[in-house]
Amino acid sequence: MREKEVFCEMGIIFEIIVCFFAGMGAGLGTGFAGMSAAAVITPVLVTFLGMEPYSAVGIALASDVLASACSAWEYGKNKNLDIRNGIVMMVSVLAFTMVGSWVSSLLPSSTMGSFSVFMTMILGIKFILKPVMTTKEAMAGVSSQKRIVQSILCGIMIGFICGFIGAGGGMMMLMILTMVLGYELKTAVGTSVFIMTFTALTGAVSHFAIDGAPDWSVLGLCVLFTLLWARIAARFANKSAPKTLNRVTGLILVVLGAVVLGFNLITR
Repeated sequence: MREKEVFCEMGIIFEIIVCFFAGMGAGLGTGFAGMSAAAVITPVLVTFLGMEPYSAVGIALASDVLASACSAWEYGKNKNLDIRNGIVMMVSVLAFTMVGSWVSSLLPSSTMGSFSVFMTMILGIKFILKPVMTTKEAMAGVSSQKRIVQSILCGIMIGFICGFIGAGGGMMMLMILTMVLGYELKTAVGTSVFIMTFTALTGAVSHFAIDGAPDWSVLGLCVLFTLLWARIAARFANKSAPKTLNRVTGLILVVLGAVVLGFNLITR
């Protein structure tokens, strides 16, 4: 009887440790780079806790909601958030995610699932070697009408790709905001986490409605740890110099991309 109790206690401790590191990776990725928590939490829960992928995605998306909202609030408080264009892009992303998912269901399975992982690493290397040094003054030089059109078109592209591939929303938004729309890095991350708050909420509700109630202990731990580390990362990011933030963000993207790629190889 005692052995069963010890085994049970060890299982609980192991679960807490796994959720802690999953939440830490997801929170740092969210707070620094506006990444989706699903990119980190999902493979960790599947690999180490043996959870079903669909259930793990639901927990990861639910963890993303508060973490992204908290990060968005921190970036907004420091005037590093473009709410108006963020809302425009969010509507396009949500609409065309459904379109991309529908098109994907009509096609045979492809090997594009690792696309977002490789793009995460490439984007991280880009931030390290060629930092985004765009200023808010340069951003203000773009007319509001042009910015709205750009937000709609880029939202369509991001949504379709994410729906078709099934991953990469936060990473795709960060890449488009900095490399295509010319956003300053802090504003790009702030806008990205603002959008991810609503896309993650939509995805989490959808997953739980289809899959049923999640593992509440794992959900609670992942939400708590992701929120904690996202808060820490967002506060640090908003106080950092642009070049320092670029390098830290790049390093985190490269490390997270490598870790997720390793998890994917383990589970095959």
